[in-house]
Amino acid sequence: MNQQGLSEICFEETYAVPQDQTARSLFARLPHGSDYAQTLIECLATGYLVAVVESICIREMQLHVDSAVEVVVGRTVHIEHRGPVPPSTRLRLRGWVEGLGERSATFRVQAHDDHELVFDGTVTLVAAHRASIESRIATKIGALEAARGGQRV
Repeated sequence: MNQQGLSEICFEETYAVPQDQTARSLFARLPHGSDYAQTLIECLATGYLVAVVESICIREMQLHVDSAVEVVVGRTVHIEHRGPVPPSTRLRLRGWVEGLGERSATFRVQAHDDHELVFDGTVTLVAAHRASIESRIATKIGALEAARGGQRV
């Protein structure tokens, strides 16, 4: 992980909110949300907003890691979704690295529409050793399969 490069990350970009990223659309696809999805509003779902922000931060961090050896994974997300964002709204996202750890970077991100600040938060990502993460996943899959008696779900 290139700490010097990470410390200099600063980005600004726009994101047009698609029609299918509303709370109503997202919850309609979830087993626990389908019963009440139609009662929700047609505005950007918080989950999608977090995914957009995290994806930009991961993209920026990936430029400073050796992807053959390291994989960028999320550790912590703290957000305040401050205002509704209707579909077709153009968001202006601005972010920078606020802090560095030995293998991590914490990004500060804000998003505005033409009216107000709609998102303020931090995302902490870790440059984990790829082989270690893959080994942990394989171990967990094995343990879950053993707990189910070898049946795949």
